[in-house]
Amino acid sequence: MGRTILLILGLALALFTASWAGLYLGSGNVTPSQVTAALTGAADPSTTAVVLELRLPRTLIGLVVGAALGLAGGLTQLHTRNPLADPGLIGVTAGAGFGVVAALAVLDLRNPATHPWFALIGALVAGAIVLALTARITVFEPMTTLVLTGAVVSALLGSATTAVVLMFPDTMKSFQFWSVGALADRPLSALIVALPFILLGLLLALCNLPAWPSLELGENLAASLGRPVLRDRLVGLGAVVLLASGATSVAGSVGFLGLLAPHLANRLLPGSPTGRVLLAAPLGALLLVVADIAGRVVLPTGEVSVGIMLAIVGAPLFVIIARRITR
Repeated sequence: MGRTILLILGLALALFTASWAGLYLGSGNVTPSQVTAALTGAADPSTTAVVLELRLPRTLIGLVVGAALGLAGGLTQLHTRNPLADPGLIGVTAGAGFGVVAALAVLDLRNPATHPWFALIGALVAGAIVLALTARITVFEPMTTLVLTGAVVSALLGSATTAVVLMFPDTMKSFQFWSVGALADRPLSALIVALPFILLGLLLALCNLPAWPSLELGENLAASLGRPVLRDRLVGLGAVVLLASGATSVAGSVGFLGLLAPHLANRLLPGSPTGRVLLAAPLGALLLVVADIAGRVVLPTGEVSVGIMLAIVGAPLFVIIARRITR
């Protein structure tokens, strides 16, 4: 218990520090004293705009999106019993990209403020299709079916997105915007659109919490303990779809975060599926904000998007995790 309390306090302090660092560090020539002045309303308009309209929104978005993807990753690994699974497994990432590209090509919607709506719709529809097909296909074990169905739906949507981009080359820029994943130039209005879905996903996850210890043991043991396994799976995976859809609609395709946060949580709090899944949320927020700050300062001029920063760190860690699991 004492270790858990220390862990919570340390994580809270790290989140607080990272959040303030997100306001004070960046690629612009804004000094710490100017940031403080902007926060107190004593700075000039240009400095205030940088701090309150650029850095503050991306820090808030990073915290919410990171927490949503971390929790979604923990739930995905728990329900699939696959330590290499992440939320993209259910097709939401591919669905979000296709939703945006299709809206650009068919409806000619060039206003970025409308893009999160179509990303959210595409992600939700893709996730619903995967879950519906998984429920109807009974040839394989359900979680095997989920993995295969998610891979097929993601591949189909990825191919459809590529076809649309080739037919409508002017959609390429917006497609890259979503496929890389970034927190820069994301308005708070996009987060406001996605927030109800993220909160609903959080509510479903909390409703699903009593099932986590038994599901960790496997479906047969969970059923023998009296758990309604099918309902528990649908509620948990529904939470994954809502959390990942909302997060992806705001920040685009942010890879590796849903994979790394649960593994880091397991290192810090081993042996407890409930603790691991819950801890993955604040760890995901911390990882995303820190990666975004690193992307701002790693180059003398310009920035590296947070999706690329996570890929640089996440790819080697993914190989290390896979090697340890297969031994």
